[in-house]
Formats: sequence, structure tokens, C-alpha cells
Amino acid sequence: MNRHQRVHIIFLLLIIFSMIRCGPTPVEKIDFIVSFNDTINDRVGYKNLNGIIIIPPGKYLRCFTDTFKTYAIVIKEHTGFVAIDRQETVLYEVFPFDNGPDEPSEGLFRILVDKKIGYADSLTGKVVIKPQFDCAWPFENGVAEVSTDCKTQADGEHSVWVSENWFYIDRTGKIVEKPLTTTLK
Repeated sequence: MNRHQRVHIIFLLLIIFSMIRCGPTPVEKIDFIVSFNDTINDRVGYKNLNGIIIIPPGKYLRCFTDTFKTYAIVIKEHTGFVAIDRQETVLYEVFPFDNGPDEPSEGLFRILVDKKIGYADSLTGKVVIKPQFDCAWPFENGVAEVSTDCKTQADGEHSVWVSENWFYIDRTGKIVEKPLTTTLK
């Protein structure tokens, strides 16, 4: 074995020793709980990754959020769709749409506080645009059509929003000009 080979072997041994001694690089702390179904009673709850039940099955009528990081959308009896934090504090109601909670559009979903509509971030659950609108459509092409003085009018078995004062907002809630081309509504 020549000197060059010995240097390579020593170098490899040092690398292996440092990897064993130092161990793997620390990984970000995993901090979430997941929904699970109690198939015997047909109820849903949340547990941590060790299998410990954090929110017992049946506390909420239904859990819509599979992976509960900072907030989850659940059905609370006598209230409807709500967003809760990890302490189970109700943050706000979630706008009901098509027999379920509002679906995120462009990263935002509609929320309700005191019957006014606003928007929350779908990743964090944080309110992005405070509830202030009587009617508000989902975001599309960077804008949402909203009104502060609309009425709900029956249209057969459905209902429609009627207003003379629709306007557009951007993702920060700032009023913007009507888009040149839009497929809203």
C-alpha cells in the first residue's frame, strides 16, 4: 500500500468517524396531529404521531382537516363549520359552500365573523382580509368580487347575491380596478 492509498483510507475513516460521532443533522421538530376514524362508533378525532389521542372522536361532528398543524376546520354542533386552533379555540366560522366548508382558491378561503365575509390563508389559517363584506366571491386571477351592501335573493331552491355596488379587491384587501378579462362568477 503506497502513501497515497493510506492518505485516502485515513481520510475516509475520519469522515466515517465524524458522521458516527456527530450523528445525523437535527431535523425540524414535527409538530402536528392527524385525524383518525373510530370505525366502531363512526366518529373522527385527532391523535399525535405516537398514537396518543389529542382530540377524542365525537367531540366534533366532522373533521375536514387531515393534518392539523396550526388550525383545523371542523363541524361544531349548533355552530357549523369553524376553524379551531391547537387549544381548540374557535377562530372564526368558515363560509359554507356546496354542503361543505369553502374551498381554498388561490391560497385563500372565505370566513365569517358576525355575518361579514373575509378571507383566511389556507396554509396558516390566519385572517388575511378582515371580514367586512356582505357578499364575496372566491379569488380568481388575483382578485375577488365583493360588495358591502348586497342582499341574498331566492332563486328557486337556490339563492343568489344581488348588489348594485360590486367592486374588486386584491389579495391584501385593497380595492383594484376591474380586470380587463375575467371569468369571475
